[in-house]
Amino acid sequence: MARTSIESQFVNLSGAKIHYLEVGDKAATTTVLCLHGASFRAQTWQDIGTLKLLADGGYRAVAVDLPGYGESQSISGDRVAFLLALLDRFALDRPIVISPSMSGQYSIPFIAQHSEKLRGFVAVAPVGIERYKGKLQGLSLPTLAIWGSNDRIVPVSQADILLKQMSNGKKVVLPNAGHACYMKATALFHNELMQFLQNL
Repeated sequence: MARTSIESQFVNLSGAKIHYLEVGDKAATTTVLCLHGASFRAQTWQDIGTLKLLADGGYRAVAVDLPGYGESQSISGDRVAFLLALLDRFALDRPIVISPSMSGQYSIPFIAQHSEKLRGFVAVAPVGIERYKGKLQGLSLPTLAIWGSNDRIVPVSQADILLKQMSNGKKVVLPNAGHACYMKATALFHNELMQFLQNL
């Protein structure tokens, strides 16, 4: 039975108190890990209905306040080590990671080193593509590169660079949406996200 109530809790990771939201059946076969951009936090995914949508779709969803954001304390350690600890602590077996903007500082190097630990990657105009593109070359991780057409922070051309490296990707550009395209074009974003998840 899916848990539709969203639980707000804390966990100690990498020597810091980390806040997260969790919803859905813990026994679900697929888990979605929601990261966030610099201007947002885990609560954003609840506010725009993403967490409820995922739970209603039969997924387990975990949205985390990244270290130093929202209600989470800062860490001094490595970001990839933090994500490894997160997957281990929550027993996330090959989750799909949604990674907008600033959270690319976590997701992109993680994928470069540990793509086998994920089932899919939803790249929402993440930063760091140029820096790690050589290490992403040839990876077959299923990837949805989703951008707003009016993104002035991470241009849509970055999606092409990402998908030139990743061999199993799809690009979607949401019209009239900016950098945080999921805020302006929420319904379109959700539609593309659910299609991607259902096709994995």
